Amino acid sequence: MSATTGAVWGRAEQQDFRSRVRGTLLGAAVGDALGGPADPLALEEIRAAYGPEGLLDLAFGQGRRGTVTHHTQLTLFTVDGLIRAQVRRDTGAWHPPTDLHRAYLRWAATQRDWGPDERRKDDGWLAREEWLYARREPSRGLLTGFGDETMGTLEKPKNPGESGPEAVARSAPFGLLVGWEPQLVAQLAVECAAQSHGHPIAYLSAGAYAVIVHALARGESLDGAVQRALGLLSARPGHQPVSDALQHALGAVRQGIPGPTRVEELAGDGTADGLLAASVYCALVGEDVRHGLCLAVNQSGPSAAAGALTGGLLGALHGETALPPGWLAELEGRPTILELADDFAMEMTQGPALHGPAGSSPGWLARYPR
Repeated sequence: MSATTGAVWGRAEQQDFRSRVRGTLLGAAVGDALGGPADPLALEEIRAAYGPEGLLDLAFGQGRRGTVTHHTQLTLFTVDGLIRAQVRRDTGAWHPPTDLHRAYLRWAATQRDWGPDERRKDDGWLAREEWLYARREPSRGLLTGFGDETMGTLEKPKNPGESGPEAVARSAPFGLLVGWEPQLVAQLAVECAAQSHGHPIAYLSAGAYAVIVHALARGESLDGAVQRALGLLSARPGHQPVSDALQHALGAVRQGIPGPTRVEELAGDGTADGLLAASVYCALVGEDVRHGLCLAVNQSGPSAAAGALTGGLLGALHGETALPPGWLAELEGRPTILELADDFAMEMTQGPALHGPAGSSPGWLARYPR
């Protein structure tokens, strides 16, 4: 797996990229936070709790407004793993799936431990963030996938029957590797998804989602991004349900006024392909970010995953300034998310200045140990 150098980073390009990185991570988190309280509820229950129009604003969950779920926690560890993979390249060791797996094991420790363990020297800064040590209803597939040191692979995936959306919902950061070729982005997302979700529907949906984010982060339209994902999927065994779901999403755009019925029909029984289709649809038909996110979460399926996936797409498409400022103001963990987003953007655009043959910044290696 080799990365290409890709873009030449002038100042304007760096600023655009950073805005899209922030947009993707904050958008996914704010969608996750919006959908979290509605996650266990059917549409009738959402309307009973929040009014006839459904959930239109951040609501109380986990003791306050704006709290995130395990989707955001894992997405942050995906970013951490990607930065550390880049840092470790200098040592000649280059196997990103292993770096991502180690990052996901650090997440698993946050679900078991009371708080950060200062004795773990290789934790880096993210695993020392106290607020991440909260259990936010992680699925059984996640806990068993990362419950021991064994890494799932495409040949021997963890949980081969698991087709839920959780692996897709942590995969947006793969799409932010804008210097990589799309097929390499897809491959890495697929390999890392199989570490907890071994059903082809789950890991191919993760690959497709990463490729869509990747095209958006490179400045393509959402429609063009979906076409690119369809083209890459067609070569992979087991792709039909995921390809069909994406085609269905594109077709639904022309079928009248968007509403919960359409979103529920696309989301189906809450598997990864349905949630991917529903989020693409909501991002395509949403009048703005707020409208797209509200469409995504007001349905009987997994609202947090739908919000997170839709928010990641809209954030990559429009950048951070398009996100609802009132929601960002209340978003749990926003300082951490911003710090990580900026670190990722800095690593991708200025990595050689931080670590390389000419020398390394000790502060950077303390944050992202090799």
